[in-house]
Amino acid sequence: MYYRETVSNWENDKSYPDVNSLVLLSEVFEVSLDQLIKGDVETMKEQIDQTDQKRFGRLSNIFTILFLAVLITPVPLVHFLSYAGLVIWIVILGAGSYAAMLVEREKKKFDIQTYQEIIAFTEGKSLSEIEKAREEGKRPYQKVLLAVASGAAGAIVTMFFLWLLG
Repeated sequence: MYYRETVSNWENDKSYPDVNSLVLLSEVFEVSLDQLIKGDVETMKEQIDQTDQKRFGRLSNIFTILFLAVLITPVPLVHFLSYAGLVIWIVILGAGSYAAMLVEREKKKFDIQTYQEIIAFTEGKSLSEIEKAREEGKRPYQKVLLAVASGAAGAIVTMFFLWLLG
């Protein structure tokens, strides 16, 4: 009876095993004290990291597809479907904006902004403190460059479709 209550208290975080109990448990289960105490924490941490990486990867893929759809579809949709095409494009734009917001939220959550930080995160790696400081210095420039490149890409795609349909 006493042992059941003791273990139940450990499981419910009412108390913690003393050192003697930990040593006995490690002998009974034939595992080291380190593995007994830290083993599950490390496994859980790895699973959480992998889940976060997969979620970020899925969101990034959805955003990429919607971004390309926003760039490529406006002229054909409006040309062939008139106002209905415009409404469809606005819906695609809204979905893309929402996906972008979710990606940005994840980037803030994990403090990843630059390309190198994102790649390291998706591969399950982390940057050294020096590399992290360098990447933080690049962030403002990369945001401006991304905005200019996005505008230029949009203009090029629009001119291409106007030329194609003109």
